[in-house]
Amino acid sequence: MLNRLRGAMTRLFTPVADALLRRGVSPDAVTITGTLVVVVTALWAFPTGHLLVGTLVIALFALTDSLDGVMARRAGRSGPWGAFLDSTLDRFGDAAIFGGLVLWFFGDGADRLAGSLALACLILGSVVPYARARAEGLGMTASGGIAERADRLLLVLTATGLVGFGLPAVVLTVVLALLAVASAITVVQRMAMVRRQALPPEGAA
Repeated sequence: MLNRLRGAMTRLFTPVADALLRRGVSPDAVTITGTLVVVVTALWAFPTGHLLVGTLVIALFALTDSLDGVMARRAGRSGPWGAFLDSTLDRFGDAAIFGGLVLWFFGDGADRLAGSLALACLILGSVVPYARARAEGLGMTASGGIAERADRLLLVLTATGLVGFGLPAVVLTVVLALLAVASAITVVQRMAMVRRQALPPEGAA
């Protein structure tokens, strides 16, 4: 869903990217800085119950996930290294966000069901990109699905921010349940894509 907005995000970030490049800032530095801020904020703000503050800071720096790519393209530095670094550090950010929620729900949040759902989202959220990476390593494709990374982050951060703003915690619990189910479906969808590519059609020689 959010991937359709990539063109608009590119136009929005192009002036910022150009300004940073003129000042000698590298795309890799933006990637690493954004990830560090997200990880530190998620593992401090969420477990201590600062849900709204944590959400706002994370949402702001999560935008660097688009900014570094724009910078790399503008500088003519797009390549395998940048893609690898970005994808690898994304896993740290995602794990910190859902891990922070797990710690909050099993601590001050006092909701073992929601904590278990957050843990399920953390695990399934790591399997989704692994399925794609493993398929590509075997020369096949396994992209898409109903719950890609940008969609998962948008939903969980929106729900977390709303709960931090004063809505009941059940809002976040429901969203986590939906995300867990959607992530599991996405894994199955990607497995089905690989199976269709790996096995010949029935009746074929």
